[in-house]
Amino acid sequence: MNARLKARVLVTALLSLIASPPLLAHHGNAAYEAKTVMLKGTVTAWLWTNPHVLLRFDVKDDGGNIVHWVGELVAPSNMINFGFTAGTLKPGDGITIVTSEVARSGAPIARLAQIVLPNGQIMKTAGKYDGNDAARKDHEANAVK
Repeated sequence: MNARLKARVLVTALLSLIASPPLLAHHGNAAYEAKTVMLKGTVTAWLWTNPHVLLRFDVKDDGGNIVHWVGELVAPSNMINFGFTAGTLKPGDGITIVTSEVARSGAPIARLAQIVLPNGQIMKTAGKYDGNDAARKDHEANAVK
């Protein structure tokens, strides 16, 4: 291998090492605490985007005020494994949400464990089930028959 090629390989390897720590930081859980909360609300947006699908929904608090929530889900490719599509939810749909984690700060942000659709169908959403037997069972349970 000539010196020029060795230098290129070395520079590429070093740049790869420098760029890799932010990639590992993507899935941090420090901002969340494990907490199950059930929320009833109305869909305002179903954002079928990478790297995570986002569900925006409004919930009335105990005082009757509208609280704008954001639910974080897994990637669209994983959501498909659970039986979801880009058209599963629409603004105005009444839903019930069960969280798996909520923001430690008290902000209305959560990771979602399940969504109860307007027709009463329970859709599991927790990414920890994706890619194993539980994901297949969830997908079969979520499939419209």
